[in-house]
Amino acid sequence: MKKISVFMDDYRSPPDGYVFVETIDECMDLLRNHSIEHLSLDHDLYSRTRNGLMLVKMMINEKLFANRITIHSANSVGGKNMYNCLKQAQKDLIMPHTIIVSLRPLPLKYIPPRVLQHYSDIK
Repeated sequence: MKKISVFMDDYRSPPDGYVFVETIDECMDLLRNHSIEHLSLDHDLYSRTRNGLMLVKMMINEKLFANRITIHSANSVGGKNMYNCLKQAQKDLIMPHTIIVSLRPLPLKYIPPRVLQHYSDIK
């Protein structure tokens, strides 16, 4: 099965080569049905109640992960909560330690090319 990379956001455009999703339901569907190399997640979405932290908790509950997970949210509190939740899942041996988890906030308007290098290196 070919691995895909997924970018979940409701505002920013995805890097080239990434499957774009705007909701946690779309993201969970891909996690359940595809092998995902890199998953890049935002916290704040259209729905205030169905956000990135809810997605992370669903992923942990169902043990559905990508090989690499980046939290790119500009919401510093929400992004840190998502990151800490994933790292705790690793400590609790729910999520494999081989999965690389990164906290790399992206600006809302302009994404510098050097920042996008993180995404092109992973594909």
